[in-house]
Amino acid sequence: MKTWIQALLLIGSLGLVACTQPETYPISGETCGPDDPVLDLDAADCGTPGLI
Repeated sequence: MKTWIQALLLIGSLGLVACTQPETYPISGETCGPDDPVLDLDAADCGTPGLI
């Protein structure tokens, strides 16, 4: 039963993400733009401090 509930939650969350408008952020709904600060992020910026 626990696995069934986890699968249901996963499918539900994927369904919510799929309902966002293109060119917008899924949570805030703000429009993506060419001056967004996340465009400067690199994979190295996402590391855990102390493990790198």
